[in-house]
Amino acid sequence: MSFLDTLGEMLVLFFAMACGYIAQKVGYLDVPANRHISRLLLNVLLPCMILSSVILGDLPEASAIFSFLGISVIFFLVETAFLLVVPSLLPGSRTEKGVWRYALFFSNTAFVGYPVVLALLGQEGLFYAVILTIPYNLMCYTLGPLLLVGAKQFDWHKVISPGVCASTLALILALTRVRLPQALGETLAFVGDITVPLSLVLLGSLLAELPVGKLFNSPQLWILTFVRLLVMPVALWLVLRPLGAAPVMLGVAVMEMGMPTAVNGSMISIEHGGDTESMSRIIFVTTLASLVTIPIIASLLL
Repeated sequence: MSFLDTLGEMLVLFFAMACGYIAQKVGYLDVPANRHISRLLLNVLLPCMILSSVILGDLPEASAIFSFLGISVIFFLVETAFLLVVPSLLPGSRTEKGVWRYALFFSNTAFVGYPVVLALLGQEGLFYAVILTIPYNLMCYTLGPLLLVGAKQFDWHKVISPGVCASTLALILALTRVRLPQALGETLAFVGDITVPLSLVLLGSLLAELPVGKLFNSPQLWILTFVRLLVMPVALWLVLRPLGAAPVMLGVAVMEMGMPTAVNGSMISIEHGGDTESMSRIIFVTTLASLVTIPIIASLLL
């Protein structure tokens, strides 16, 4: 995938964010509308997208899935090491550190990762990216809010949600290779396909509420961006390469580690009372910077 091809993929995402930014500025969107859209995405659209990706996907054999799940465990352990160390070294409030922990653990494996992996590694790479995203989605709905607001403020009743149920069912379907009717998958995909553009529009609307200067004036933000987009994928590559991981599995894991912070962080922050302003900033800056870093990772490590 050339630099210009990657740049084109990223500019599409920024156009969707620009639409949301303009919509908020002209009054089409506001704070109450953003909250309603966030709940729609979390509780309806994202679950549909999660399930449709497994029902319609031509998944690899069970042995390959289990092998890649082993790589996924290492993937998550590397992220855990960074989220435990990096935020503790930077000055910031409790809520900011919660956002930083979330940003270091949850990358945009689907909205940005899928098209990049498909272009670089083909359909086989995309299958493994889907497998990685299934447990990721489950943790996003459970561990994600816990990282953002802490155990004392975390509402355990919200763990049982449509997103958690959909992620759990998707993982079961992938491991057991039970095939549900294709018509059901197509129906879910028809609704779930709205998720990516609408979530980016929501992010643009959230960014429109921030003073422009706040988007770029934080040294901590740029340090976290550098760690998220460059240091972490290189660290994972150094860990996995000596273990003899298959090239396509290694490539998927490294590229997904180098993705910007997950867009649904803004939705989860709104739902659970996290620092939505800081979350919107780090999503925007990491996504912007990934225009340059994703081609670098692809050229150096794959």
